[in-house]
Amino acid sequence: MVKKILKLWLFMNIISFISYAGQIKVITTLFPTYDFVRQIGKDKVDVSLFLPPGVEPHTFEPKPKDILKLNRADIFIYTGKYMEPWVEDLLKSISNKNLLVIDASYGIELISSEEEDVHHEDEHINHHYHSEVDPHIWLDLENAQIMVDNIATALVKKDPVNREFYLNNAQDYKLKLIELDNLFKDIFSQAKHRTIIYAGHFAFGYFAKRYGLKHISPYQGFSPNAEPSPKAIGELIKFIKGSGQKYIYYEELIEPKVAKILSQETGVKLELLHAAHNVSRSELNRGVTFIEIMKANLEKLKVGLECQ
Repeated sequence: MVKKILKLWLFMNIISFISYAGQIKVITTLFPTYDFVRQIGKDKVDVSLFLPPGVEPHTFEPKPKDILKLNRADIFIYTGKYMEPWVEDLLKSISNKNLLVIDASYGIELISSEEEDVHHEDEHINHHYHSEVDPHIWLDLENAQIMVDNIATALVKKDPVNREFYLNNAQDYKLKLIELDNLFKDIFSQAKHRTIIYAGHFAFGYFAKRYGLKHISPYQGFSPNAEPSPKAIGELIKFIKGSGQKYIYYEELIEPKVAKILSQETGVKLELLHAAHNVSRSELNRGVTFIEIMKANLEKLKVGLECQ
């Protein structure tokens, strides 16, 4: 009886190993691409997130162990040179000649801060914006669909036998993104306020542009190391008091010091607006999805922008 149990255990482990070994090993830098790979590849991929949970991505510094991971991977997906400027140097250290490297921003029209619809009724509010390329492409759900296509193409290239599987899953997921995109359009068409007041490093430029919204942030550009000047904070306090809005938003993974100051000075409420760069360990462990994060954002914006 014991021998039979041991044989069965050995057989099941061999099957499990064969199944695992047959998966495509994919590493993605950011959470959106990680989740897109999950939705497209399902059980045919072994996908992992390059950034540790809870780590802010702009200034992430890879360690030697990260290079070892990439040398064992089949596909590496990053979002673009403006989002992960450290990738170029990282790839110089990789000896894995079979690694397929995918820039998920391929085919997407990038915009700069000057092209975004930045609110500037008070000319001083806008003084700190410079022309930088906005790397937060996935928050425009049309861009997200292009990223999905780029990922599906990569999976097909590595595993052409399962081409239809990947392409069908990608199409199904894109339909979900289209449905969500239409929901955003419908809800925001009813908004009383059309300015997102964001007390963080503004990531929602593509998002605001797509839905005809405006945005304000006291921070300079997109750098997470930048700190807003007292003058910028004072101007934003003045704007909030005159706007009639009751909510301001703060970003994920960073202590919302500025948001708290603005809330204390104006009496408005605070809400998280999640740009989905990365997720916390608890979010990752419970299997949070990109669409789930975006739906939560929608509910919070419905309240803050007073969508009827």
